Amino acid sequence: MLTINGGVPLAVVARLRLRRRTEARSRNDEKLTVITVPALGVVIAPTPVGEVILNFLGQLATGITDSTR
Repeated sequence: MLTINGGVPLAVVARLRLRRRTEARSRNDEKLTVITVPALGVVIAPTPVGEVILNFLGQLATGITDSTR
């Protein structure tokens, strides 16, 4: 039996919405994008992939902070 992670369709929708040019978007398009992207983040966050992304971003932020001192 084939199962699909709930984040996959959200990622596809977010990718398609973010590919469009900014000038061509209406306010409703922008609102939908603003809702979709954080929803994707919430779905991905507790997964192993989300934790890898969080660790990477944490190390990146630490490196940037240390380099400014």
